[in-house]
Amino acid sequence: MSGNSLLIDTNIALYLLNGDTTIAELLNGRDIHISFITELELLGFQDIKKEDIPFIKDFLNSCIIVDLNQSIKRITINLKQSYKIKLPDAIIAATSVYMNLPLISADKDFGQIDDLKFIRYEV
Repeated sequence: MSGNSLLIDTNIALYLLNGDTTIAELLNGRDIHISFITELELLGFQDIKKEDIPFIKDFLNSCIIVDLNQSIKRITINLKQSYKIKLPDAIIAATSVYMNLPLISADKDFGQIDDLKFIRYEV
């Protein structure tokens, strides 16, 4: 993978969609990857406003969405067995490990995962 690529957590996508200029500058010109989990979380939000859906879909179309595969499943299982981590976070972390991409997130819990290239975004 290119040194210009990142995997972003759902919270980073939300900050970006809500106009966080620091995140926008950080991500500008990079290849943005997201897990299918982030896609589901963004579009599946119960209180999503109808007028926000096209904006979210445009954002998703600009990202490279990584779907689940056998390798990500295997890594997810290993992460769940090794760390106290929620399943969606384990899948996102496993995607990052599988893709060999840094993961940027505001969730400090990712910092406990040894094999993860983690960039913590502090709000």
